[in-house]
Amino acid sequence: MSLAEKLDTIREAGAKRIPAEKRAVMGAATRALRDSGIASGFIKVGDSLPEFALDNARGQVMRSADLLNRGAVVITVFRGHW
Repeated sequence: MSLAEKLDTIREAGAKRIPAEKRAVMGAATRALRDSGIASGFIKVGDSLPEFALDNARGQVMRSADLLNRGAVVITVFRGHW
């Protein structure tokens, strides 16, 4: 399954379980963020980042310099449960 197909599946599932009025609020908030120009400050593929240290999912501190010494680095951000 392609990424586009997976995203379509997620959208369809959300449309079934999230009430229309809440989806409308979410959509409006997303449009407002896009219209604000905030995306121009996003990190893009190929951009270099300053060195950083972050906790991983196990609470261990991961330093970018250490990771880069082992090879390419892919950073994934997830919201988790609130």
